[in-house]
Parts: sequence; C-alpha cells; structure tokens
Amino acid sequence: MSLKIYTKTGDKGKTSLIGGTKVPKSDLRIDAYGTVDELNSYIGLVSDYTADPDTKTLLKEIQDRLFTVGAALACDPDKETKMRIPDLHEADIQLLESSIDKMNEELPPMKHFILPGGHVAVSTCHIARCVCRRTERLCVGMQEQEMFIEPLVLKYINRLSDYLFVLARWTGHKLGVEEIPWKPRV
Repeated sequence: MSLKIYTKTGDKGKTSLIGGTKVPKSDLRIDAYGTVDELNSYIGLVSDYTADPDTKTLLKEIQDRLFTVGAALACDPDKETKMRIPDLHEADIQLLESSIDKMNEELPPMKHFILPGGHVAVSTCHIARCVCRRTERLCVGMQEQEMFIEPLVLKYINRLSDYLFVLARWTGHKLGVEEIPWKPRV
C-alpha cells in the first residue's frame, strides 16, 4: 500500500513546523526553507550538467547539507522535537572553501565582472548561485526579525554561493567557454 502524497492539512494556507506549531505558508521561515528546497533542485540540475565525477560527488554532499539546513529552518526553535535533526559542522564550510581554492588554482585571475552565460552548464551554476543568495537574504531577514537561525547556517549558505560562483567559472574553463566580460556603457 502506498502513502498518499496529499494530506489536505494545508488547504487553508497553514502548515506545521517540526514541533507541531502551525504557521501561515507565507511565514518567513517557510519561505526560507522553501527557497532552500528550490536551491537543492537547482544543485541537482547543476550536477546533471557536469561530467566531473568529483564535482558530482561534492554536489550530492551539498544536497545532503541543504536538507540539513532545511530541517534546521523548519524547526520551531521554541519547542523540543522528538525527531533527531542533523546538524552542520565547521568542516562542511571548510570543504567548500578547499574546493573553491582548488578550482581557483586552475582559473585565470578575474580582471572584470563577468556576465552569466556562454554554456547552459555555466548559466545553471549562476542560477543556483542567485537562488543561494536569495536563500541567504531570507535567512538574514529571519535574523533581523529576531527569529532563531543557527549561525552556521548563514555561514554555510554564504560560502555555498561563493562556491557556486567559482564552479560556474571553473565549469566554463573546463568546457573551453570564454567568460563574457561586462562592458558597461559609459
């Protein structure tokens, strides 16, 4: 017997946080973890466009960490949950940083702003980066409204957007795609 995907409990615009608290689906916390879900989907697409096995492995790990981030954001910080929620570690951020450094060793220095594009794989990395930055803005908004957010979540999301930017450049480099410099009209 399969489980039904629909529960009908959200038909009136409310949903439950982990812990049972009902909130409107427009709640900033819901928006934040919904955007993490969107980001995770784009990371899957980035993975689909890469042929590099090491990058694919890291992207799967990033997707796992994004589920961790989503779970942290979905928790009611004022209630104890019976569910064991995974957590982020400083090593998760260090992994992103070491990957950034490794890719940067192969890239020419940036001398100008670049326009996203040139290849669908590069553009997809940039879209994921933009969704990551939106996630970060929502998380900062939570913090500004004094909603609890784990500091490591903010740090991880910030570093992830850096990783995605460098991944876009590195992907283009590996594909032999020239970067498109931004030439401002003056």
